[in-house]
Amino acid sequence: MNHQKSIISFIGILMLILLSACSGQPIDKKYVIKFSHVVAANTPKGLAAELFKQKVEQRLNDKVIVEVYPSSQLMSDDDSLEALAFNEIQMTAVSLSKYNRFTKKLQVFDLPFLFNDMDAVERFLKHPEGLKLLAVLEDKGFMGLGFWPNGLKQLSANTPLLEPADAKGVKFRIQESDVLEAQFLAVNANPQKLAFGEVYQALQVGTIDGQDNTWSNIYSEKFYEVQDYIIESNHNLLAYIWMINTEFWQGLPQDIQGELTVIIDEVNAAVMIMAIEINASDREKVVQDDPDKIISLSSEQLEQWRSAMKPVWDEFKDEIGEEVIEAALAANNP
Repeated sequence: MNHQKSIISFIGILMLILLSACSGQPIDKKYVIKFSHVVAANTPKGLAAELFKQKVEQRLNDKVIVEVYPSSQLMSDDDSLEALAFNEIQMTAVSLSKYNRFTKKLQVFDLPFLFNDMDAVERFLKHPEGLKLLAVLEDKGFMGLGFWPNGLKQLSANTPLLEPADAKGVKFRIQESDVLEAQFLAVNANPQKLAFGEVYQALQVGTIDGQDNTWSNIYSEKFYEVQDYIIESNHNLLAYIWMINTEFWQGLPQDIQGELTVIIDEVNAAVMIMAIEINASDREKVVQDDPDKIISLSSEQLEQWRSAMKPVWDEFKDEIGEEVIEAALAANNP
């Protein structure tokens, strides 16, 4: 009798193995999501990535493993796009300007002085024109999961930039963005494209004179230590698009896709709140370090900067699409 039971048990196990092989889904298969990004773990993007990891661990720990690599530990933004395309990593959230080689639509987020505040950004991201932008890279194998705003950017330099004329000849680090290059050329500055991880040293040794970034990046990367002035300009939005490799996503079982979709929605809802709170907190930390370093522009001075950079809109409106720009502008009026 025991011998018969052993045979039946063996046959049952063998059947399970054969069924698993035929279905292409190994028993208890675990899916690994490698998530690479370049900023510090305590920034809005870094915390959002960790929040995603935590939620997945809580609900799908027996099925999905998330490995987060912050601060360029694994690779640069540029390398991560290639790695994502080839499924060497499964997820990333790089700044929108990095996608210019694939599409010009996302350049709308780089236009200077487009958004009055973060509330306007949130309204635009919920607008149909904003939501459509999530799908512009699907034919490249990138599936958009959401936009992660980091915050509005401030200018920093070793000279007080009160008016656009003060920027003449200043070497500014910029991301690889034609729009950002054009906006600094519009004020006769000297834009220099440079990887994020190289900025601190370049400022320290004088290869560049200034940069522009959110308060969270200015503090976490210690840019304030190697800059004499930070000018509260709020002139650009820094945002990321959260991407997953399309083929990887489509290969996930339906139940895992369903739970991940719920988690993704929860993380997207939390990102804006985190960005506002962290930037406000990090601004105060910089102020406490040296309050004389912060320059607040008058309304007249801000208008000079807006007027000087406004022609950039016309330069790129055909590439971006006037309907997208109009929707973004309309978001300034609730």
